[in-house]
Amino acid sequence: MPFKEFRRTVSQKMDGLRLDHYLIKGGIGVSRSTLKRLIESGCVTVNGKKVRVAYRIRAGDVIEARYEIRPPLQIKPQPMDLKVVYEDEYIIVVDKDKGIVVHPARGHPDQTLVNGLLYHCGQLPTGSDKLRPGVVHRLDKDTTGLIIFAKTDEALSRLGIMVEKRQLERRYYALVWGDFPKEDFEIDAPIGRNTIIRMKMAVTPIRSKTARTRIRVTERFGIATALEVSLLTGRTHQIRAHLEHLGYPLVGDPDYGGRDLSVIKDRSHYPVFKEVLAHIDRQALHATYLRFSHPITKRAMELKSELPSDLLETLKIIKGVR
Repeated sequence: MPFKEFRRTVSQKMDGLRLDHYLIKGGIGVSRSTLKRLIESGCVTVNGKKVRVAYRIRAGDVIEARYEIRPPLQIKPQPMDLKVVYEDEYIIVVDKDKGIVVHPARGHPDQTLVNGLLYHCGQLPTGSDKLRPGVVHRLDKDTTGLIIFAKTDEALSRLGIMVEKRQLERRYYALVWGDFPKEDFEIDAPIGRNTIIRMKMAVTPIRSKTARTRIRVTERFGIATALEVSLLTGRTHQIRAHLEHLGYPLVGDPDYGGRDLSVIKDRSHYPVFKEVLAHIDRQALHATYLRFSHPITKRAMELKSELPSDLLETLKIIKGVR
């Protein structure tokens, strides 16, 4: 790949700025996340030395960078067995399987829902993000269930506004370890990057965003509880992070405590815990319900999805210890 080189001497006017802010202003031409990676890996130096992202530059500092120029990611239409729940000329709603990423990124350039939808629909509106055509909201790779995509620019714009105004009602079936203590509960706790494991989210006051989740108990099993969860905001990993914070992680969740034996308080439940984890390899979370006003026709839309087979089998195992 071709390399790009960048060299600047800091002027008196820029004295005291953070290094990353200076480089963005100076037109280094990469995203903030890429810039952070370049600085942390030593591809960006100040006076020939590796520094922190938050380093405060001084007048006269010589800043140099050398990095690969990556060609823009091209999204290819790819055939995919889509479970289409509803479709018209403006929107399409899909029942997503586990193991499928919603849209392409550097780590997942293809075989995403967007690749499959481009093949199915022919084209999707891009809006401001070329890598997320048609995307209105997201589901994690191993979260199953209902997800809506826009097929026209107008639908994408209107659905985006509806999400911001919380006019897109989303409910999830969640199976958590433990006997959840309240029948109805709302958690209002800010979510940001986990300060130790950066791929995770956590309840934290540090660089976080407001996050609210409504929780209602639907069935109790002693060892576990079935919940109906509604998103009042839409943060990354919001449900998973909130439930881990409350001490009732999603059954099977590999990243948020759902495979940690310490969540089981009754030792007699250990065999069932192990049997469940041998059966389910993901978080027990399914997007069961969508309700919204159609962005173009204004028709009242209400869509539902049944639980997938792996969750039904998990329930059978758990119900054996009720």
